[in-house]
Amino acid sequence: MVKISVVADNLKTMTNAEKRGRRQVMLRPSSKVMVKFLQQMMKHGYIGEFEIIDDHRAGKIVVDLNGRINKCGVISPRYDVQVGDIEQWVVNLLPSRQFGKIILTTSMGIMDHDEARRRGTGGKIIGFFY
Repeated sequence: MVKISVVADNLKTMTNAEKRGRRQVMLRPSSKVMVKFLQQMMKHGYIGEFEIIDDHRAGKIVVDLNGRINKCGVISPRYDVQVGDIEQWVVNLLPSRQFGKIILTTSMGIMDHDEARRRGTGGKIIGFFY
């Protein structure tokens, strides 16, 4: 079978491992977008460290879980989001304003919705986690 969305498959694998109470999960294949998504999750404390394993193929990522992920997912297709529309996406996707992040890809790089709002830039929505 052909993988349609690497990011969606990896995030679903992570959510399932978190529900099972696992301490580590192996994600494969690896991608640049997945690595940036994981860096955002690690920055906000939703996962521990992760290690990229180069197997001379598609690569693997081993992630240390810390039990804080309730749900993470991908928004497909990657809708265009303007700065003014970010708040409406937050209301629709996240359970509360206090926690959870939406990840956007912008011309300034991949960032969460708070940073995009601070910088005054929109972009395409990749996914969310809380």
